[in-house]
Amino acid sequence: MTNGKSTHKDNVLKRLKIIEGHLKKIISMVQEDQYCIDVLQQTSAVKSALKKTEDLLLSNHLNHCVVRAIRTNGEKKAIEELVEVFKKAN
Repeated sequence: MTNGKSTHKDNVLKRLKIIEGHLKKIISMVQEDQYCIDVLQQTSAVKSALKKTEDLLLSNHLNHCVVRAIRTNGEKKAIEELVEVFKKAN
């Protein structure tokens, strides 16, 4: 992530802080015995926000780190890393 522009980093951090806020709200909702469906809606929103953040991170990695690795003859390592990322995602 440090290889991209600072605006990318700022965007990721902004998203993560929003997610953190949602998680705190979910904890509060559970502590207050809120209606289960309302809690589930919030957890679904957090999963969606995390997925979008992962997509942003992966896009940055592909556009910067992988491109640089291929240009500097590091394509084998880059491909291995990508395979691992996709294994974990599934």
